[in-house]
Amino acid sequence: MSAGRRTRWIEDWDPEDEAFWAAEGRRTARRNLVLSIASEHIGFSVWSLWSVLVLFLSPDIGFAFTPGEKFLLVVTPTLVGAVLRLPYSHAVARFGGRNWTVFATLLLLVPTSLAAYFVQRPGTPLWVFLLIGALGGVGGGNFASSMTNITAFYPQRYQGWALGLNAGGGNLGVAVVQLLGLLVIATAGDTHPAYVAAVYLPLIVLVALFAALRMDNVAAVRRAGGGLAEAARHPHTWCISVLYIGTFGSFIGYGFAFGLVLQTQFGSTPLEAASYTFLGPLLGSLARPFGGRLADRWGGAPVTALTFVAMGAGTGVLLLATRLDSFALFVAGFTVLFVLTGLGNGSTYKMIPAVFADQAGEKVTEGADAADAFARARRLSGAVIGIAGAVGALGGVGVNLAFRGAYGSEGGSGTPAFLAFIAFYAVCVALTWAVYLRPARDGSDGVRRPVRTSGVTRV
Repeated sequence: MSAGRRTRWIEDWDPEDEAFWAAEGRRTARRNLVLSIASEHIGFSVWSLWSVLVLFLSPDIGFAFTPGEKFLLVVTPTLVGAVLRLPYSHAVARFGGRNWTVFATLLLLVPTSLAAYFVQRPGTPLWVFLLIGALGGVGGGNFASSMTNITAFYPQRYQGWALGLNAGGGNLGVAVVQLLGLLVIATAGDTHPAYVAAVYLPLIVLVALFAALRMDNVAAVRRAGGGLAEAARHPHTWCISVLYIGTFGSFIGYGFAFGLVLQTQFGSTPLEAASYTFLGPLLGSLARPFGGRLADRWGGAPVTALTFVAMGAGTGVLLLATRLDSFALFVAGFTVLFVLTGLGNGSTYKMIPAVFADQAGEKVTEGADAADAFARARRLSGAVIGIAGAVGALGGVGVNLAFRGAYGSEGGSGTPAFLAFIAFYAVCVALTWAVYLRPARDGSDGVRRPVRTSGVTRV
């Protein structure tokens, strides 16, 4: 495919056509997926940059912020990133996957360069860092545009795995920036936070350049746009969004707060905290594609429900570790929780295209035009990805606010926050069962059968 063609919209894109997929579609989709992962990875790193920088902000370098103020610093980019996901998901349909990826990646230079500059200025007031953190929220928006774009490249039967790879590679940005923070602390000490931000400046430019040269704009993304209003009226949109609060909201909230929790709960030094904070997000990110693969095989709803049950049990381990004041058990429990959130992220996102593809299939059996029905399914899937991504990221805000409230007072404990998380996971299990798994009466024979949601749950 020529570079000239990539600057325009590709109209003849049909990944469901077996011959097209084998001859050209698979190769083109894979190339765009790799570059999408790279851009989203950098976006996540910039979005979660302050989860690392707050570990450096101490009186030793001129910043005497309280634990509550530090939690506020990690809440701010989480909130802005969540809010930006809706317009970002629409922007890729309006401007094209390649065009928007290049712009959104280059935009990351603004918060990254500002962070690198101001962390070297002792006495900088909190509001300046809050503003920079808010600008860093643009990295969180990249997820929605990237996922909306990649959905159009792959046939429905491969979307669980492709979306899992795309999101998992992006989620790895949380672990990598924390690993980078550990490397800086271990080699240069805990007084040089600017080094962490500075590393990303050339990487941002490099990823944007490759995206400009090798990514594509496809008309399938443009046709998938414009479904936000229709998706907002669909009950499945909000059911899946609530589930995504529990999975992705937990992942990003824990990822942003883990280091601060270790410092506050156990009095860890920056080096000690950084030595453990990267492991959970790393394993959780790697687990996400496998959550999508499990959902491809067994259905999204069963995998999601079992994941929430396990997450509730894992949070119970954190309660026990807090009671015993066991650092090792606490870190182990949190690490397992990260893995479970990754699996749940993949399975929950697989439910989105599967739900609407199933409904399209039902419309076709009732006599509707197949092309129109499945075009509507793709449009709604792209819109729901944006809405669920935004709502789910707000869960990260809730996690950090819960921790801020729990640890805000002198001698505070994480117990109230953990109890709240367990209660919410129980709600998610009940919701998944009621909407996607509970047997329902079918027809006049009175026989109870599983709800028909092929691809969401196995029938």
